[in-house]
Amino acid sequence: MNVLIVHAHLEPASFSSALHLAAKSFFVQMGCSVQVSDLYEMNFNPVASASDFNDRANPDYFNYALEQRKSLSAATISAGTISDDIKAEIEKVEAADLLILNFPLYWFSMPAILKGWIDRVFVSGKFYGGKRIYANGGMAGKKVLVSVTTGGREDMLSCSGIHGDINDILKPLLQGTLGYVGMEVLEPFHAFHVPYISAEARADLLDKWRSELATLDERKQIDMPDLSKFDEYFFPIE
Repeated sequence: MNVLIVHAHLEPASFSSALHLAAKSFFVQMGCSVQVSDLYEMNFNPVASASDFNDRANPDYFNYALEQRKSLSAATISAGTISDDIKAEIEKVEAADLLILNFPLYWFSMPAILKGWIDRVFVSGKFYGGKRIYANGGMAGKKVLVSVTTGGREDMLSCSGIHGDINDILKPLLQGTLGYVGMEVLEPFHAFHVPYISAEARADLLDKWRSELATLDERKQIDMPDLSKFDEYFFPIE
């Protein structure tokens, strides 16, 4: 199995970093091919801009998604129509059977550097486009696991908690991004309240993480819209 871990935490000594290193070690020991995109270490540029395209399809008006699509339809990525850093990350995703996104929860979302990675790498025309969404998305057949750390307690990020259920908070990522491009979205791994728990509790969480990585084939998937219940224009079938 080919695994890509995309890690987005600026502190190498953080618990989030420990999770990504534990995942890398686990899969290497399992004999998997493992690639890591440590976005802060790479100094990855998260800002989508016209400079991402070496040959603009429309020099008079800039639409990022359309430039992605036109670049891919006019020539292959390998021909140099898209900047090298994007090309490299696309190739990593394409090679992966399993994608792991590992990050701390920032403002009910992911860090900006990871959002920018998605903005630039999940290119229109390859990952999605037109009717190529959900089960028909460009990344169908790949699995994805989100690993997220929080400062808040588990009870605060539950259905009855003050913030609501954490998976509902993450819906723009889980469904609106990962599921949208066709990936099979596994139930996320949550590590709650990590800045405030003991070293022993962190060690227990790492053990739990390794145990859950060992049983991914049994892990529940998050339900996505069933395209058979919608017509060709995505209106519900009565």
